[in-house]
Amino acid sequence: MNLWLRVFLPFATGYYFSYFLRNVNAVIAPELTRELGVSAAGLGLLTSAYLLAFGAVQLPLGLALDRWGSRRVEATLLLVAAAGCALFATGHSLLELAVARALIGLGVSACLMASFKAFGQWFGTARQASLNAAIMAAGGLGALTASTPLSWAIPAFGWRGVFAALAVAGVAVAGAIFSTPEKPGGTQGESLGAQLRGLADVLASRAFWVYAPQSTVIVGGFMAFQGLWAVPWLMHFGGLPREAAAHHLLLLSTGMLGGFLAIAFGVGPLSKRGVSALRLLQVGMGLGLLATLLIVLGVGPADPLWFAFGLVFSVGNLAYALLQAHFAAGLAGRVNTALNLMVFVGAFIIQWGFGTSVDLLQAAGHAPRDAYQITFAGLLAVQVVSWLGFLVGTRGSK
Repeated sequence: MNLWLRVFLPFATGYYFSYFLRNVNAVIAPELTRELGVSAAGLGLLTSAYLLAFGAVQLPLGLALDRWGSRRVEATLLLVAAAGCALFATGHSLLELAVARALIGLGVSACLMASFKAFGQWFGTARQASLNAAIMAAGGLGALTASTPLSWAIPAFGWRGVFAALAVAGVAVAGAIFSTPEKPGGTQGESLGAQLRGLADVLASRAFWVYAPQSTVIVGGFMAFQGLWAVPWLMHFGGLPREAAAHHLLLLSTGMLGGFLAIAFGVGPLSKRGVSALRLLQVGMGLGLLATLLIVLGVGPADPLWFAFGLVFSVGNLAYALLQAHFAAGLAGRVNTALNLMVFVGAFIIQWGFGTSVDLLQAAGHAPRDAYQITFAGLLAVQVVSWLGFLVGTRGSK
């Protein structure tokens, strides 16, 4: 219990903070569009600056985590996130807000990967999948908070007031992370050349390229949609007001949170019954794509469908533990951040590309509703191809 309070809780709080910041723009998108007068593509670029900065540092982040440990790296970077929140609260131009968003992405870039590494050190690899899911549940709670509860707060405090409060919270979370106990280990004695060779081995492995494509397109696509385009989709395709759209985002986030909790407590018992984590990932991704198809077609009861949409895609985090099992423990930071890089590259391209596609289709004469539907359908087609490739690549594995 002491380790849960001193190690798990601070890192879980950090990931809650990170996930809230990832999704906050989905709810404040109407205010940003109104104040800045930007197009859908401009809004996508502004929001995805977070993803670009986040993804760009993943490989050096893996080296840093393996060299200096989770506590120092994450606490230091969270101070950068706090500075980004302060700049976002005071910024007035698209450039200022994009820079602020990039600083936030850089600052929270270690929150999940540092947690994965710390849990492997303190709790052992046998509990890795369950603990990974438990901290993803903390992130799901952050996503849930950045939906309907945030939409209630904006009229009272404004989006600038929200970001000012987040700047203060970032400093507090950094202090909590830095106060966690130090675990001996790391690669301080390993040369940079040796670290880079280890990273090269990860990137050259077949296992990495079995998991990377589906994580890039499916998990990255879900992240891009949840983080920005869910609310505009519901407003333009579904004709809903912002509060009702935020309610659907709340359902999605609640489903995702429930899925993470189910994985955290259920993956062990299921494995004893012969249902492996890999099988859960394969089937869960397939069900997620089915839910996506129903949303694209506008078929089915909306509330249960959006809950299920978040629920089934929660299995995507299992890829980290499954891929990490193919490598030595000393490579954990580099394995996780290399895969995370692919996820965030996918999320950045899809988040920006989604808005660009909507703009181009509308310029070609399509109604906004049709432009959103065509764009989402095209994304789904690419995701299905990547899932089928993953099934082929893992055929025969358990």
